[in-house]
Amino acid sequence: MRFNHSRPILDAPVCQLLLLLTFTTAISAETITIPDSAWQTWSPREEIAPIFRRDAEFGRTKAGSLNIETKGMPAAFGAWQTVVTNFTPGKTYRFEAWYRTAFIKDQRRSVIPRLLWQNAQGQQVQPPLFAAGKLQPDKWFKVEYFAPAPLEATQLEIQLGFGFEHGGFVWFDDITLTEEPNPPQRVVRATTIHHRPRGNLSAAENVEEFGRFIDEAAAQQPDIICLPEGITQVGTRFSYVEISEPVPGPTTKRLGELAAKHRTWIVAGLYERMSNAVFNTAVLINREGQLAGMYRKTHLPREEWEAGLTPGNDYPVFNTDFGKVGLIVCWDVQFPEPARAMALKGAELLLLPIWGGSEVLAPARAIDNHVFLVSSTYDMRSFVVDPTGAVLAEATNDSPIATAEIRLDHQFLQPWLGDMKHRTWKERRPDIPVE
Repeated sequence: MRFNHSRPILDAPVCQLLLLLTFTTAISAETITIPDSAWQTWSPREEIAPIFRRDAEFGRTKAGSLNIETKGMPAAFGAWQTVVTNFTPGKTYRFEAWYRTAFIKDQRRSVIPRLLWQNAQGQQVQPPLFAAGKLQPDKWFKVEYFAPAPLEATQLEIQLGFGFEHGGFVWFDDITLTEEPNPPQRVVRATTIHHRPRGNLSAAENVEEFGRFIDEAAAQQPDIICLPEGITQVGTRFSYVEISEPVPGPTTKRLGELAAKHRTWIVAGLYERMSNAVFNTAVLINREGQLAGMYRKTHLPREEWEAGLTPGNDYPVFNTDFGKVGLIVCWDVQFPEPARAMALKGAELLLLPIWGGSEVLAPARAIDNHVFLVSSTYDMRSFVVDPTGAVLAEATNDSPIATAEIRLDHQFLQPWLGDMKHRTWKERRPDIPVE
């Protein structure tokens, strides 16, 4: 049976029919598993409905799965859907499903699992929630979303959507909803330092000056400290090239000692020499004092390449003990690509060592990609911002150390939009040429 309606909010007759077709089997007091027989098909218009099949032979853990095929029609879009009612408003639930694809160019956009909390009349009580997948070793993707049930919700519509592909397939399997008494709470204390050395005679003197601020910041128990761009050169008489050094080298060694002393991660900008090339580089030091990663500034202003610097050519992200981070440097914030590339690779927190720049674009990069961002600078605001662009903490000349407690798992439900963390990637169009 296919339900055709053009609005995401169900009208009462359709809602009542879905409720009659809802089947759930409790396998424990907390977990609901949804059998294949509970799922019905939906498309906004009959003429763009994809092909729906119950595949009796193919599945992830046993035979049987839900299949959708776009049958060579790029306009095709539809979903398997069902309604769940045996949940408790106010509690948090972990939605989990698995899917596998074939002949798909962009599954971030084309595979669209959604959760729609509704009242008894089938009206949405908040915007739909989009879930994202993580590739597993057996080639199935795990979709997971922790969803607090709104107090006014009496039913949950689950949609397993697919479309906008010329000729692709998707299989969905092992779909469950589990009460989660202890949803993840990854709390990170992020510190920014706002300071500009003046009149020092060496890179080492600059680093020691910043080291004193790191020692002072340790009282705030930071998990990660961000220093500005070019900490070895600012305020000295030396050029970028004259002050350049290998990485690892003397500056990373000293920063490593400070990181190990205070059991914190440290990010800082310096000028790296490798053979005849000099890069504007940000380094990441872990809690043990080891060099955990580095990023070479990819977008150089003409003042830097005229001074002999070379641009980097990669957008790495790095695993920490609290989540994935990305590093961008100064002029990179002027362009959307660096932050976007790192967010696509899973970065949840961007660290921005910067000399000075746009105080509008730095929060915009956080909003664009639904990530937290920490800037440390000489000539603009040094702040910690959340994925909505709100400033959580700011360091100034008068108060040069600022720390914010950020919650990487916090869900920001924006009015009319919902949680943009996964929705952003569903509606982005990387397939359209920009040149």
